[in-house]
Amino acid sequence: MITCTTQLPAVLFLFLSTVKAFPFSVPLDLDVTPRSTTVFNDLSGCLRFRGSAVNYSTLLLEEGTGLLYVGARGAAYALQAANITTHTQMIDWEAPADQKQQCLNKGKDNKTECFNHIRLLQRFNSSHLFLCGTHAFSPLCAYVDSRQFKISSFVEGRDKCPYDPAKGYTGLVIDEQLYTASQYEFRSFPDIRRNFPNPALKTEGAPTLWLQEADFVGSAVIRESLSRFEGDDDKIYFFFTERSTDQSTDRHHAREARVARVCKGDRGGLLTLQKKWTSFLKARLLCSLPQFDFYFNTLRSIFVLQGSNAQNTVLYGIFGLEWKSLKVSAVCQFSMKDVNWAFEGPYMESDANSKWTQYTGRVPEPRPGSCITNELRARNINSSTDLPDDVLHFVRRHPFMYRQVPPLGQRPLLFKKSVYYTQVAVLRVQALDGETHPVLFLGTDDGWLQRAVEVKGRLHIIEELQLFKKPQPVDSIVISETQMSVYVGSATEVLQLPLSNCHKYMSCFDCVLARDPFCAWDGESCVEITSHTNRSSLTQDIVNGNHGCEMTRPDDLVQRSRSVVAGDDVLLQCELNSNLAVPLWTLDGVELQGYGLDSGIRIGTDGLLLIQASPDQSGQYCCFSVESGLRVPVINYSLTVRPDIPPPPPPIKTTLPPRTAPTPRTSLHLRNDTPDPTNPPIPLPLPPKSEFLSDRNMVTLYLSLVTILGGLCMVLTVVLLYVSFCLNGRQGTYSVRAAARKQRKKKGQMELKTISRHCNGKKPDAMDAEDGLLQIIPGAGQTLQNSDHLPPAPPLPPPTSNPESYNGLSATLPSVLRKMNGNSYVLLRQDSTSPLYYSFTEELNRILEKRKQTQLPLTTPDESSV
Repeated sequence: MITCTTQLPAVLFLFLSTVKAFPFSVPLDLDVTPRSTTVFNDLSGCLRFRGSAVNYSTLLLEEGTGLLYVGARGAAYALQAANITTHTQMIDWEAPADQKQQCLNKGKDNKTECFNHIRLLQRFNSSHLFLCGTHAFSPLCAYVDSRQFKISSFVEGRDKCPYDPAKGYTGLVIDEQLYTASQYEFRSFPDIRRNFPNPALKTEGAPTLWLQEADFVGSAVIRESLSRFEGDDDKIYFFFTERSTDQSTDRHHAREARVARVCKGDRGGLLTLQKKWTSFLKARLLCSLPQFDFYFNTLRSIFVLQGSNAQNTVLYGIFGLEWKSLKVSAVCQFSMKDVNWAFEGPYMESDANSKWTQYTGRVPEPRPGSCITNELRARNINSSTDLPDDVLHFVRRHPFMYRQVPPLGQRPLLFKKSVYYTQVAVLRVQALDGETHPVLFLGTDDGWLQRAVEVKGRLHIIEELQLFKKPQPVDSIVISETQMSVYVGSATEVLQLPLSNCHKYMSCFDCVLARDPFCAWDGESCVEITSHTNRSSLTQDIVNGNHGCEMTRPDDLVQRSRSVVAGDDVLLQCELNSNLAVPLWTLDGVELQGYGLDSGIRIGTDGLLLIQASPDQSGQYCCFSVESGLRVPVINYSLTVRPDIPPPPPPIKTTLPPRTAPTPRTSLHLRNDTPDPTNPPIPLPLPPKSEFLSDRNMVTLYLSLVTILGGLCMVLTVVLLYVSFCLNGRQGTYSVRAAARKQRKKKGQMELKTISRHCNGKKPDAMDAEDGLLQIIPGAGQTLQNSDHLPPAPPLPPPTSNPESYNGLSATLPSVLRKMNGNSYVLLRQDSTSPLYYSFTEELNRILEKRKQTQLPLTTPDESSV
């Protein structure tokens, strides 16, 4: 048993070393940026399947039948691989209500755990599939007739499927034999088992614990018997992360990545290791940056890329750190040759304190942990039950290998600080040059899929795709070379995407620079190479990505012209299709230099910014995209910077003719009366244009006024909405009375009285039957003492010299509040078709015209409404 005192120093040491090493500068060829990014709304060619279930995490693709089997929570589906949205078959396999109640009684979560999560979906034989589910914390397995896609019989799922749907698990059906690995029960130890046929085998738990809190992520069978003349057996490999007790190195980790193997024909020992593996061995998978002394100690996903033989098989693993708060990922590549090298090396042994050190003693014969070969058969050792006891005792106490499996190239293929990879799948693709390049599909925890190609031990990420609008992890990835599709399983749906997106590359340079093994340029468009039998005319460069395209002529570029005034800021846009491209600008064929803070030039991803342009900056601007050593022209600009325009001469001053005071009245009727031809409106004087009314100042002024008036409109809108909500059925009447109180000093005060039955509790009168009209009802105006006429109106605000526009901005203002001769007029309602902005001059002319034609007695004022 490992105590806290023995475990804490190792954890603390790892944490301190991680904090110390993490801020290092990662080599550029490791921290690779995806060349292109496609967001969710721009995703094309994607098919989606979403049934009544959730958690579509288990996928099984059968190329021969053209079916994609999906295991979800409480259901299994058979989808057409060509199009997953058509011809769907379903098996409803929910846990019964009594089983769910028992799960609740055990204290499990009713939202996640008390369901039937399908964890295993494999082909059992030519007619049946084999499924296993958690079944609300009571595992159950079933045989499924694949021709009718119906459950034919059930099998006890204990020791075949874990109880907990969140536990790491892997399983394989090989020649009708079931191999699984997991921590099956809550209190049990992790275990690797062969469940049937007999004899059933498992790992040793005492006196030596072979697995230390193992978390399994995958498994694979390597058919070594097909390519080995010595008659070696097929081997099954399991990949996991477990608690570390390795003290053979200076660096200690709380957890480490492992690979374990067993022989397919293992039958256990006769007396020693009965019903236990006699061929179980495990070794460490080492994924690290040696130059920085940085180690990735947890394994998240593994993919076994089968080769022509066992020695050519390659493993691709996704590694990370044991602290999930640190979003770090690495992709390491391993050779099966190096894995066998580790298993053929020295053993390690455990001392009294459960510490593992290298074993230097004598190793018995035949070699412990090896499979039965022709050489052993010649010595009458035909199965594991014939092995000597000393060999079996040695295997029991020495399952751990001293050698560590190094990554190819002694370093990762990819290292990302800000990406959390969850799944990986790999496909070999032959390019036009005859070379075979692995193409990797990497899924992330936030729902992105990255497609990368491996070239000479380095990764080039071709593109990244946002698969979901709402972020969610990618749970599984399956590739179909026959359908030219990749299938992605997630919590909410299954996706089908094409292996390539050649059609999105619009030019030869864009197609070749993508370095996509599926795509090539045929002279007119970017096409898939599989669609062309004659490939002699196709252009592709996977290694460098910069050969085969002719340089674009200047006449073929997009030409744009710009004319601006000196002193303005000018943005010349240039959109680059690649995240790896760098913009370069030339002026009249000369590369622009000196992009400093004082140069007045700024280069960004969206274009070139000239700050306070001057006439000497006029000329021909060309934007180039620089990528992989190529300078590809993108767009040309013809820029003309004009000097400042002199201000126009001041207008002629005019004066207003004398006029008499209007007839006194308490209110005005705002109606569309016909103007009197004998009394034309008085023209308003035009003031001279001052420096304050310059173009730049007027733009600032108008923008400020529009902002202020917009805020006032919003406030008024909120008030009107509140009043409308307060009314019953949006009916009611509001009256405005002008109360002239002698005891008050102020004049012309207005009183707003609400008579809505819902606002003040009073019932409406019969006169209130009209719709919610707003009425201005004048009260008794205060009698003037010294004169029978109202005082003359204040001088009108002069209009601008150009009432139409300044620099393209409207010069008119909204009429919200007008005040004249001491009476206030509020714009209470406007017609929906009337413009929001109109001229001061037109409105004042209408008011003056109506004032001449309207006469109201002071004692009996009329009602005017808007």
